[in-house]
Amino acid sequence: MSTDLQSKTIAFLCAPEGTEQVELTEPWKAVEQAGGNPRLVSTESGRLQAFNHLDKGDTFPVDTTVDVSGPDEFDALVLPGGVANPDFLRMQPNAVAFVKAFFDAGKPVAAICHAPWTLIEADVVRGRTVTSWPSLQTDLRNAGATWVDEEVRICEGGPNVLVTSRKPDDLKAFCQAAVQAFKG
Repeated sequence: MSTDLQSKTIAFLCAPEGTEQVELTEPWKAVEQAGGNPRLVSTESGRLQAFNHLDKGDTFPVDTTVDVSGPDEFDALVLPGGVANPDFLRMQPNAVAFVKAFFDAGKPVAAICHAPWTLIEADVVRGRTVTSWPSLQTDLRNAGATWVDEEVRICEGGPNVLVTSRKPDDLKAFCQAAVQAFKG
């Protein structure tokens, strides 16, 4: 096990339902394997229901909520995808504020698949170069981002490092880039 993220706590923000399970579990494992401390943050306490595409997956215990925790407790943020997950989060003012605060604090953020919808709502993609699930490209361009079709994109052209990827097939590259960005 690496110690690259020793003493670093990484927030994983997910809706109570609709997170693409593999986009939560693979980055979570990568953070743990790098010696970091992942923590599951949601809008509600209890357990969240993950999905494997449209089928229910496993449930996961929530460590804290956006109402009681803030970015000052974390070194970085991961936003897993799934269509329903970011769609729900972008309608929750406390979740949007939680995400925006990481950018305001200059802390690294990693978002995969549909997760950039939440970034759009937080108004943090303007002037940034990002990738995502292809159906988000118009939304991202309309929000002022430059969209590219790449396995992983690391954008340092803003107040923080922003790592984005397109889909579950990109998870290996996404996890490596995220861990590198979180090292600081």
